[in-house]
Amino acid sequence: MFTVLSLLLLAGAHSATAHLHIIQQMLGCEWDDETGEVNGFKQYGYDGEDFISLDLETETWIAPTPQSFITKLKMEQDKTFIARSKNYLLEECPSWLKKFLEQGRSSLLRTELPRISLLQKSPSSPVSCYATGFFPDSAMLFWRKDGEEHYEDVYLGEVLPNHDGTFQMSADLNVSLISPEDWRRYDCVFQISGVKEDIVTKLDKDSVESNREKPISVTTIIIIIIIIAAVVAHAVVIGLIVYRRKKAQCTSLPVNDPGASELLRSDDGGSNSPSETSS
Repeated sequence: MFTVLSLLLLAGAHSATAHLHIIQQMLGCEWDDETGEVNGFKQYGYDGEDFISLDLETETWIAPTPQSFITKLKMEQDKTFIARSKNYLLEECPSWLKKFLEQGRSSLLRTELPRISLLQKSPSSPVSCYATGFFPDSAMLFWRKDGEEHYEDVYLGEVLPNHDGTFQMSADLNVSLISPEDWRRYDCVFQISGVKEDIVTKLDKDSVESNREKPISVTTIIIIIIIIAAVVAHAVVIGLIVYRRKKAQCTSLPVNDPGASELLRSDDGGSNSPSETSS
């Protein structure tokens, strides 16, 4: 069902009393896209109260108060005005409404389904069914138990906007008094306008995301030890190579070094030191 509405507000002062009075006009039309039925309405208000309205079927004016009855008699004499009003409300207005709908279909009929997550901070915390990224905001999120809606120990959050124009909401279920065997009896249901099928998420411990730290398995510990040992061994090998290279550079002397030649001759059996031989 789609509706277009027009409002008009007029204010005027009666010259004799100098009191301010307000006249309101509301008119519009409705179109049911499933049945094709159209309907229109036109009514007036006076100082914030209903004054007179048009009945399109009988083409007469309805006066809810004695004060508006005189106006009813005068307006029903103008058959042309009634005919123009009826033609506008049942023909022109629905035609414009359909055009507006077609032009804005991408935004007016936009539907985006959410991402559903089950979140829990600690084993004693409630399980939050969190839906985000859906559009429009006319959506419902609730818990079921054994296929029936369940509102006991349930906190329903508000629909909140996301930065990208979509929406988010959550429904928290207190599971502290629910045995692990009964978790499977619960599910979270998401419903949104324009989509007939519900999105159902079963309450299961394996599907619940938690912020609490998980114990490290034995396999993970063994892998970490192997990685550390490999890194240490690699560092030791590199250290030995660097040490041997530096030691070799320190002990070796160039062949054409004069000092080295003197030492070699001394090692061949000469009794005199290089200083004595030179003298």
